[in-house]
Amino acid sequence: MKQHLYIEMDNCIGCRSCLAACTQCGGHDQRNRNYVYDVNPLVTRQTIPLMCLHCVNPACARSCPAQAIQITKEGAVLSALVEKCIGCQNCTIACPYGIPKFDEEQNLMYKCDLCYDRTKEGIPPMCASVCPTNTLQWLTEEELAAKKEQHRLGKWTASHELPDPLEGETNVKISLPGILQGKQKLF
Repeated sequence: MKQHLYIEMDNCIGCRSCLAACTQCGGHDQRNRNYVYDVNPLVTRQTIPLMCLHCVNPACARSCPAQAIQITKEGAVLSALVEKCIGCQNCTIACPYGIPKFDEEQNLMYKCDLCYDRTKEGIPPMCASVCPTNTLQWLTEEELAAKKEQHRLGKWTASHELPDPLEGETNVKISLPGILQGKQKLF
């Protein structure tokens, strides 16, 4: 049963629990691989989580001359393999979302790998397992379809349905906050 990370950005309160949990995921070397951005800190408290969208045809993997970025059968786009990465940084430049980061000390790219050690067993990624507001959710195809139906009145926007997408279809689905859709939020 395929599952997806679903991000309901309207719910984010900026607690950064997802960032703390990310460092605890196995293989992350206590390094955070996700981000929480303040949308407009002088005007609003609106924050949004940002992590790898695990593109179906990822620019980072396409740009890697050493084929160091592997894509799992479940659709997770993994960090560069230590034994293959040549440190060219093509992946960090190619990603339209600015997700992969380069560690100069290790000469290696790192990014969210969807906690593959957990998700391949059907266990939610660390970020989704600790999110107190359900901003980050680990949903089945049926639950995702129900979410889409629930938001059918125009609020729903999936990453592969965005107007003029930067990158094609992604395995992470997103509901954009009203503030990013031209609606004013007051909080």
